Amino acid sequence: MSQNSIVSLPVHPAAPPAATSQRVPAPGAAPATPFPPDSGWEHPTADVAREHDPATMVRRYTPAAPAQPYDQRAHAPSASGLPGPAAPVFLPVVDLDTGGAVAVEVISEGASYGGPGMASTVNGLLAAAREEALLPLVLPISAAAVAGGSAGLASLHEAMRVCNRRPREVILVIEGGSASVERTALLSGIDGLRAVGYLIAFGGIGTAALPLDLLADASPYMIALSPDVVARGPRDPRRGALAESLVRLARGVGAHVLAPGVRDETQLAAVRGWGIRLAQGPLLAPFDWRPSHGYNRVHVPLPVPEATAATASLGPRVQELLLPAVTLPAESTAEEVVAVLSAEPSITSVILVDEYQRPQGSIDRSRFLLFMAGAYGHALHAKKAAGRLADTAKIVAKTTPVIAAMQVAGRDNTRVYDDLVVVDEVGRCMGVVRVGDLLRHAADLQSRSAR
Repeated sequence: MSQNSIVSLPVHPAAPPAATSQRVPAPGAAPATPFPPDSGWEHPTADVAREHDPATMVRRYTPAAPAQPYDQRAHAPSASGLPGPAAPVFLPVVDLDTGGAVAVEVISEGASYGGPGMASTVNGLLAAAREEALLPLVLPISAAAVAGGSAGLASLHEAMRVCNRRPREVILVIEGGSASVERTALLSGIDGLRAVGYLIAFGGIGTAALPLDLLADASPYMIALSPDVVARGPRDPRRGALAESLVRLARGVGAHVLAPGVRDETQLAAVRGWGIRLAQGPLLAPFDWRPSHGYNRVHVPLPVPEATAATASLGPRVQELLLPAVTLPAESTAEEVVAVLSAEPSITSVILVDEYQRPQGSIDRSRFLLFMAGAYGHALHAKKAAGRLADTAKIVAKTTPVIAAMQVAGRDNTRVYDDLVVVDEVGRCMGVVRVGDLLRHAADLQSRSAR
């Protein structure tokens, strides 16, 4: 059966038909209709035909009460102009500095935020598989489902297996009434998902009923601001202050920030001013964007000229001075680091990374070899984890200017000449920058300004 095939199951009537002899289909091609012969479905009665008459469907199915509000991201106008469940919506998560789509959020048909079921999560995963989406996925999941434990998440794990997806490629955004579920159960469910490998996020921050101290306890990978905060923040100083405080909170707990629903350049400028790099919305990608189209880079309007002029005198970005980094797993032993440094004299540092290539420590060549060559150094530490002898990595974003990178290098007087670790928008190690290269470019900037 192909991946895109759909299996239709007949709905049994309320009263079972009279007992008849069952017919076993002969091997070969399936019948043209999804129902077996003599089942009563090939030739519907006049009552059934009248029940599905278009002239009576509007009268019978039009609700008397006004429709409840719905999430416009998950529902779109149908061909008839009436709102209703639409096909899955794919929203690219865009890096505002590069214009590249770094992930895809999937809003599946019939998504219901805060519900106890897993339908929206599983349907979004299957929809991404049909679209052959290769980027990391951002899927909504209700807080009740997470707090329910592993038993209620079995359908998600099975869908991951069927779609051949790895948990580390999926960001689960917890949405719904987080305050209404038991805190201990929710944190336990988050720990269970994180142990499997899923990345955890919280959605609707700013308007959702979510205790902010829960973010500190849960340590999410990402938080998504409420679309209402993004929409009203640029024109309401109080909402803008709320957004800035949430961004600062996210940085304190080590989480990335996503700004959804960016519709105009005013909102985009405000999002940049708040220090947010990940965004999505109609301004960045059309509603019918699909991963299968092959366009993983979108048009991002340039920042305002004042912001460009303010950073012009700070030099080029460190990404232009990038050198390949020598990385080892964080659990590597000191003996393995010695072997790497001994094999190539030009290596100035070794970066210890986790399974997601995020830097966990930095080993400077000179200090490390001097320590290992000391009295009993090799005997005491060769078989133990190299992280015990590593320093905290000096991390800079790939868009950091040269002058700003030099300020990061000079914060610790004892490690002024340590290599800087350059990371991308999701914290993965891209390479290193040597302080000597920064000094040469800074001197070149000074000479140009003197002319």
